[in-house]
Formats: sequence, C-alpha cells, structure tokens
Amino acid sequence: MEIEARFKEAQERVQTLASRPDNSTLLELYALYKQGSQGDVQGKRPGMLDMKGRAKFDAWASKKGTSPQEAMRKYVELVERLLAG
Repeated sequence: MEIEARFKEAQERVQTLASRPDNSTLLELYALYKQGSQGDVQGKRPGMLDMKGRAKFDAWASKKGTSPQEAMRKYVELVERLLAG
C-alpha cells in the first residue's frame, strides 16, 4: 500500500484510540500530520499569550526539512505504536 493511503488510514484509526495520548505525543502527531500534509511550517509564530498555538507551531517547525513522505511514514508508525498499546 502506498504511503498516502496508509497515512489517510492512520488518520482515521487514530480516532479510535482507547485513551487520549499525553500532550507531547499529541504534539508529535500534530507536527507529523502537518508536515506530511502541508510540508514545512508556514506563517508567523503565534504570540506569547497563545501558548497552545505556539506549542503547535514549534512542534511543526521542529519537522522543517523532513520530506512529506518521511513525515507520513513516521506518523503511520506512531499511530501503530499507540494502537498497539
């Protein structure tokens, strides 16, 4: 199965997790998803008062330079690890 199809399937399967992952795992999922679907981070970093927005932006920015295919592969692997428990 090609990576795009596995990536899309992982996006659906992650919704079935029995429990919510910790914040660092959620940020990793977010960053890999954004890098895989949109490429390198875009826009301006949110201001100091938007702590959630800043954390998400910084997580995505940490993936800068990672190819979308590699980000998709890592996303799929992370979802599979989470589902396995």
